[in-house]
Amino acid sequence: MKLLYSKAINSLIVLRLLALTIVSVWANYLNMNTPKYSPKAIEKFLKRRKIATLDQLSTTMDNPARSTVFRKLEQLDYMSSYSHRGKYYTLRSIARFNRLGLWDYRSVYFSRFGNLLDTAQAFIHDSEAGYTATELKDVVHVKTKHALTQLFRSGRIQRDRFNSVYVYLSSENQIADRQRKSRKIHQKRSSASLIVANPDLAKEEAKAVILLFCSMLDERQRRMYAGLESLKLGYGGDTHIASVLGMDPKTVARGRNELISGKISDERIREKGGGRLAQEKKRPKS
Repeated sequence: MKLLYSKAINSLIVLRLLALTIVSVWANYLNMNTPKYSPKAIEKFLKRRKIATLDQLSTTMDNPARSTVFRKLEQLDYMSSYSHRGKYYTLRSIARFNRLGLWDYRSVYFSRFGNLLDTAQAFIHDSEAGYTATELKDVVHVKTKHALTQLFRSGRIQRDRFNSVYVYLSSENQIADRQRKSRKIHQKRSSASLIVANPDLAKEEAKAVILLFCSMLDERQRRMYAGLESLKLGYGGDTHIASVLGMDPKTVARGRNELISGKISDERIREKGGGRLAQEKKRPKS
């Protein structure tokens, strides 16, 4: 009887140990197959903050390796900014793109086309008459000269000189030809239209009148006038007015932007002969 009882106890002990072993093995299996860092933490954080840097995302995940953060981002439909060197991240579901496909949040810009290179290429391809670097900068709100040079050198866009300024065109010849024609039409607009619609005024006479008028203006007034005339011409106006008046297209764009925003610079223009009087050197007494 005692022998049977002892065997029963031993069997129960063995079964209990076996059960504990199975539970332990199962727990270890679950632990090994359960991801330590979940992309849900990133998703929740971005839905609350809208945008974030890699360091901020890393902090919310208890500081894993950067490669881990990128792996988790790849599991989400994420985007990086085309401004700020791609420093900021968001989810595509969060972005609210405008009609151009751009989204601005606290002066950080995102594009449905992707990074700056892809965005610049898409804008140029879809443009009426191509873009100069200054014109495209006004649209995307970041400097584009370096990106455009990269795109041209890699064959993703074309470029031509118009009035000593590079205009960037689609890589597709048929579209680029149409853009060239459109650009030339803009540039052929009579200079007389810059003053009055007077068909009797020859082009060179009109230009002479304009230059004479501008010579009587100070630096700020010339910039404002150039900006106003650029607004009248519309697309490509900065480049055309700059060529007529012998100004930098950036200066024309600045005047145009100041007029649009209403924030006119109150810089003081020093008159000729103005400023501090020259100090006469004291001569030693004889």
